Amino acid sequence: MDRDESLDALVKKRLKRWGQRPPGIKPRRGKESWLRGRPAEDPATTNPFLKIPGSARLRTIPDGLWLNFGGTPAEPFVDILAIEACSTLQNLLDKRFRFAPSTHSLLAVCPWEWLLAPITPEDPTPRWKATRVFTREPSHAMAIPVREMRVLYGLKGHHYDGFARHQLAHAHEFFVPMETLMEENSDKNPALRALLERASVSAHFVNAY
Repeated sequence: MDRDESLDALVKKRLKRWGQRPPGIKPRRGKESWLRGRPAEDPATTNPFLKIPGSARLRTIPDGLWLNFGGTPAEPFVDILAIEACSTLQNLLDKRFRFAPSTHSLLAVCPWEWLLAPITPEDPTPRWKATRVFTREPSHAMAIPVREMRVLYGLKGHHYDGFARHQLAHAHEFFVPMETLMEENSDKNPALRALLERASVSAHFVNAY
C-alpha cells in the first residue's frame, strides 16, 4: 500500500465514525432522514453512488457520501454531502469537474441490497424504512434525484494553503486540510463542525422551518 492509498484508507476509517448524520449539520426545513451511504458499513454490500441519468457505466463514487431523504413517495429527493480526499491537485481538478454546476440532472442510486440492509449492526431497522419516503419494501435499486449537494474536499497541507490563497470556491464547495479529516476524533473538531454547519441547506435562511 503506497502513501496515497494509506491516506485514503485512513480518511475512510475516520469517516466511519461520523455516524448516520454528518457532524455539525443543522436541521433543514421539514422532515429529514440522514443515512450514510459511504464509506460502507459492510464492505460486502453494494453502496450508493452518483450518476447522470441514462449513463450505465460512468459513476461518481465519493470517499464519503451522506444522503438526506425528503419529499414524498410520489416525488422523493435527496440532499447530499459528499467528501473527497484529494492527494494530488490533478485529483482535485478531476473531482471538482464531476461536481461542477450543470444543467443536467444528477441521480443518487441506492442499490436494493443497501436499502434492505439494517442501518447499523446495532440498529436492525432496514434503511428503506428509515428514509421515510418508501411505502413498501423496494424490489430493485432506486435512482433518486439529487435536489441539493455540498462537497467537502480534503487537501494535503501545501495544496490547501495554495488553494486557499489563490483560488475561489463555488457555492457548494468547502475545503479542509487532509490532516483535519484524519484526526482521531474529527467528528468532534469544533472548526470542522462549524464549517459543516455552514454547508447546511438551512444556513441560507435566518430561521430554519
